[in-house]
Amino acid sequence: MKPIWIVDDDSSIRFVLEKALSREGLPTRSFSNPRELLAALAEPGGAERAPQVLVSDIRMPGGSGLELLGQVKQRLPGLPVIIMTAFSDLDSAVSAFQGGAFEYLPKPFDVPKAVELIRRAVDESQREEVASEQQVAAPEMLGQAPAMQDVFRAIGRLAHSHVTVLITGESGSGKELVARALHKHSPRAGGPFVAINTAAIPKDLLESELFGHERGAFTGAQTLRRGRFEQADGGTLFLDEIGDMPFDLQTRLLRVLSDGQFYRVGGHSAVKTNVRVIAATHQDLERRVKEGAFREDLFHRLNVIRLRLPPLRERAQDIPGLARHFLAQSARQLGVEPKRMAEPALARLAAFAFPGNVRQLENICHWLTVMAPAQVIDVKDLPPEVLAAAAPDAASMAPDDAKTIAARAGGESATDVFDANAAGPPAASADAFSLSPRQDADAADWLRGLRAEAAQLLASEQPEVWSQVMHRVETQLILTALAATGGRRIEAAQRLGIGRNTITRKIQDLGLE
Repeated sequence: MKPIWIVDDDSSIRFVLEKALSREGLPTRSFSNPRELLAALAEPGGAERAPQVLVSDIRMPGGSGLELLGQVKQRLPGLPVIIMTAFSDLDSAVSAFQGGAFEYLPKPFDVPKAVELIRRAVDESQREEVASEQQVAAPEMLGQAPAMQDVFRAIGRLAHSHVTVLITGESGSGKELVARALHKHSPRAGGPFVAINTAAIPKDLLESELFGHERGAFTGAQTLRRGRFEQADGGTLFLDEIGDMPFDLQTRLLRVLSDGQFYRVGGHSAVKTNVRVIAATHQDLERRVKEGAFREDLFHRLNVIRLRLPPLRERAQDIPGLARHFLAQSARQLGVEPKRMAEPALARLAAFAFPGNVRQLENICHWLTVMAPAQVIDVKDLPPEVLAAAAPDAASMAPDDAKTIAARAGGESATDVFDANAAGPPAASADAFSLSPRQDADAADWLRGLRAEAAQLLASEQPEVWSQVMHRVETQLILTALAATGGRRIEAAQRLGIGRNTITRKIQDLGLE
């Protein structure tokens, strides 16, 4: 990871931040004035050694933090910059947001809160880096099917306008990719693209997330925060799962779409914004309107141009090309040689219904890159949900029979099925985990199976039995929650009753990335 750069003429401030960040495992580099920092950027290879985050005082001998902000943003427009300021400089700090500051840190500051803010900026910086790499490394969208060609033509016609677009389609079908393509080919391409999933954020936080808040607006609002509408000024705001937006917030959204201005939470001054809104949903908004769950006037405001994205089962001829693309992508991410699929395996994959759409296909290809034993993927190497769906009488079989057939098809013994599934072929749909009454009765006795597995491990004197079993249980819990939420981590964490940071750490520790 690149270091955090700190610039402040006060050596005690630099010392405190350096020590606090060092304890968190975050590297740092400090400067006493803006000239030193700019000289470091101007060194040969300085741009390659650019910081992950910049933390700058606002008033220093030899230059101000606001001037430094402008100069740094010209060279590194995506770099998060945190401005430190005394309360007397508050107006200047707030105006710094117009220059692209990530956040401001009032002095005197609480060290843990400062570290938390810097950590948030690091996370944002790393997300942007990953998104940029993926955008450069891969084509925007793939598809030769007539339904996708219609989508491409629509993107071409809509890209050069500023009209509001409503994208409809099932979860995992690639609605955000369409939104990014509309932005990339629009006159706003030089501005930011900001995406937010309105279903993944708790209702009491969504208003602040969208519109921002003033300092002191509510308990815990210790600093001014810019919302997504301000962050997207001059660019595009993508509102995913708009059908799940709380009813009372729909009125505020309608106001912004009508006159281009809004109030931060706790604010008294209107904030103007120039944003193109692209919304998406997997729900039937007309039905939501009839049920009284969605405002009719907001629906008509959003439904200027509607673009339907077909599910993967309607473009089955694209599955082989997409599979090859995702296998190559997974190989690059893992640093291994890309695997390829034998024609029978491709045919079996193309016959699968993919309830989780393109996202499920991507997850399956990532699983195959890790789990398939040979460079050429055969039918027997496909994950159990694909093999089970293709079996003609699978629905009528007893659970144990289905497990046995899946084990034989995968070239494994029945006792190995639990181990293989512990690594987790990710099914990206809640439907993949729906149980028949007979399966449900079998699943109710899972404790007996768990005890038998633990007894076998203990009898064979396996080391770290606790870790082995808990690894498998946690893996299945998280994969099932992610499948049920279409891969949305925040929502999965909420359903499991754990924190967002906890599920992110577990995914990394369990090797589920």
